[in-house]
Amino acid sequence: MKILIIGGVAGGATAAARLRRMNENAQIILFERGEYVSYANCGLPYYIGGTISERDRLFVQTVDGFINRFNIDIRVKSEVTGIDLKNKSIRVHDIAANRDYAESYDKLIISTGAEPIKPPMPGIEDNRIFSLRNVPDMDKIKSYINQHKPKRAVVIGGGFIGLEMVENLHDAGLDITLIEKSNQVMAPIDFSMASIVHRHLIQKNVSLLLEEGVAKFESIEDAINVGLESGGSVTADMVILSIGVRPEVKLAKDAGLQLGSMGGIKVDDYMQTSDSNVYALGDATEVFNPVINKHTLVPLAGPANKQARIVADNILEGNKYTYNGTIGTSIAKVFDLTVAAAGASSKLLNREKIEHISSYTHGSSHAGYYPEALPLSIKIIFSPEDGKLLGAQVVGYDGVDKRIDLFAQIIKKGGTIYDLQEIEHAYAPPYSSAKDPVNMAGFVAENILKGKVNIIQWRDIPNVDKTEAMIIDSRTKEEYDFGHIEGAINIPVDEIRSRLNEIPRDKKIIVYCAVGLRGYIASRILMQHGYTDVYNLSGGYRTYSCAIADNTTSEGLCDTLIKDDGEMENKESATIKTIKIDACGLQCPGPIMQLKKNYDQINIGDRLEISVTDQAFGEDLNGWCRMVGAKLISMNNSGGVITATVEKIAKEDASCTTSAIAKDNKTLIVFSDDLDRALASFVIANGAAATGKKVSIFFTFWGLNVIKKEKKPAVRKDFMGKMFGMMLPSSSKKLGLSQMNMGGIGSKMMRSIMKNKNVDSLESLMQQALDNGVEFIACSMSMDVMGIKKEELIDNITIGGVAAYLDRAENANVNLFI
Repeated sequence: MKILIIGGVAGGATAAARLRRMNENAQIILFERGEYVSYANCGLPYYIGGTISERDRLFVQTVDGFINRFNIDIRVKSEVTGIDLKNKSIRVHDIAANRDYAESYDKLIISTGAEPIKPPMPGIEDNRIFSLRNVPDMDKIKSYINQHKPKRAVVIGGGFIGLEMVENLHDAGLDITLIEKSNQVMAPIDFSMASIVHRHLIQKNVSLLLEEGVAKFESIEDAINVGLESGGSVTADMVILSIGVRPEVKLAKDAGLQLGSMGGIKVDDYMQTSDSNVYALGDATEVFNPVINKHTLVPLAGPANKQARIVADNILEGNKYTYNGTIGTSIAKVFDLTVAAAGASSKLLNREKIEHISSYTHGSSHAGYYPEALPLSIKIIFSPEDGKLLGAQVVGYDGVDKRIDLFAQIIKKGGTIYDLQEIEHAYAPPYSSAKDPVNMAGFVAENILKGKVNIIQWRDIPNVDKTEAMIIDSRTKEEYDFGHIEGAINIPVDEIRSRLNEIPRDKKIIVYCAVGLRGYIASRILMQHGYTDVYNLSGGYRTYSCAIADNTTSEGLCDTLIKDDGEMENKESATIKTIKIDACGLQCPGPIMQLKKNYDQINIGDRLEISVTDQAFGEDLNGWCRMVGAKLISMNNSGGVITATVEKIAKEDASCTTSAIAKDNKTLIVFSDDLDRALASFVIANGAAATGKKVSIFFTFWGLNVIKKEKKPAVRKDFMGKMFGMMLPSSSKKLGLSQMNMGGIGSKMMRSIMKNKNVDSLESLMQQALDNGVEFIACSMSMDVMGIKKEELIDNITIGGVAAYLDRAENANVNLFI
């Protein structure tokens, strides 16, 4: 049997080797128009960047090695120019000898791959514009970098090759601008997950231009000007064109072989074309995708190798083996991040009009208490009918590959989210958690399917009508202060049960936390207390904040980030005291709390160096720096670990602070226990606190009744103390009006009207004041006179005298007596 193969590399070379292993007597001829028959195509970018230092390591097999080991006729620099199906022959142009000849076959394998898209636009033939498909392309780019020492590069296209070139050119020392026509990089994943990649690219100082097209190229002196469709331009020393590939099917099309709807060669389950003597494989073909039940293009090396084995066996043994299709499992390294996908994305399912539910979970690469646990973000997509798993996406710094492989197996087998729960994985703290993130994704999905929780997606939040819904941030006050959804009310999950009176039952309630867990707990509490319209934000604030971030502007670590020059650093290194803090594995607000705890204990001029794996820490530190007036020396994100150094400086020298200046504080004296006057006090206090002012409220005499606990512990009192207790309001709930009280009816009317008008209650305003950092000071002298004990007052109260009040008033420019 005589078998011809058009094209080497992954598909053709694998088919040739399998054919020989199965049949020692077959005549096998492989034609490759280049000079290399079998090389690691996927490794080309890493040689350019220097990760792979030896060029020869890219070659899986040389021509001589292939011939000696497999006794295959390898003809490099031989371009097949035509296929004659009727006569079962091909036309070949021998490039080296410059001659043409024909070669007959019994069976033919087409493995022509895909070619880079190169749109016709002015200036695109400039010799500083490169594409990367093969070894000669790689050599041209590497040679240009070595000879011309470019400093700036533009990469056009944010797909796999584009991002790999961004990283490797960056590693080669170039400043990079990435231009992408779509609103995101990495087409196989959805925007929300791609946003994590966007943030990481920006952290690596890559200029990211999304939703931007290229119109033309112009040569300007020693550089090339990339003209943008928006009218602007970017100047570079070199350009990498990576806007996609298309199947190279000219030979097949000209021969009359049938093509599919996507433009690739149409094949059946045996990888046989419309001609029974011709098989095709790899990037040039359309293969079946069982998730969307359609044929599609999947230009990946893994499927091509598997197809090559099936083709070889079917040629030699008859069509016995079928290719069951591919779900497009893919993975890529983007600097420190790993990005992976399997199955269908939400946007693909939307295009195909396939019903689905998306669920986000965030975990760690291994047990959080074990050192160097790194964040892992997961999105799974499943059918609302039976929970069939349709797609999965994972973005993280470690352990991404093994998680996507688990997801892929479930998807490929047509499994469900319930199968995710039952996956048995190898567990030890350095490698995973007892409940692996894959298991957790299944548990969360089951809760959604069984109605234990209703979810809302990040993209739906901006469209929420705030008059008909209440958004509750169930995180801690510290987390809330560092960033929250606009209009959200902070009710920590541990306080939900005691603050149900603040949550309306006639509104839609949206709950969120950092990643979704506390939001789920809060929503379960509400649902079991009779709330019927409750939703938890899938993926929490981490998914939301990343997805809505401005991905085209570099987010500064601090508005005035300080970078000491080397000389100054060397001079000071011997005298500067630096304390190192390991906050890896802690989630917000843990790292910030660790920072604050140590910051309060160091002296001016001392530094803290903190290591954190929570990727939201950069934004948190930015806000914290401004709040306390710390000097941010540096911040670096490497391998998923953020390392930041801050220095404690005198407040008058603070350059990263928005804290209140002297004489700009506010003080209030609350003397009255009238409900209306108390309401006015806290409205004013909260308004001042919202502007960033330091507010102190001094409660004296009758004003102490405002801050009494509703449920007070038993305390020992003298006779006069007991008499005061009997005659005075027992808590804020018992306060009357200054006018029209009518024996308490007036205050009840006031509270009813406030509730109907959705006005915060006095108790809610008081809690908001505490949450906003308003200082409550109870007059110690008044407490003694009236027989009031500290245990009777609400928590977080400062006991002080007139000196405490005067101290606050000295630094205030507003002082109200109510």
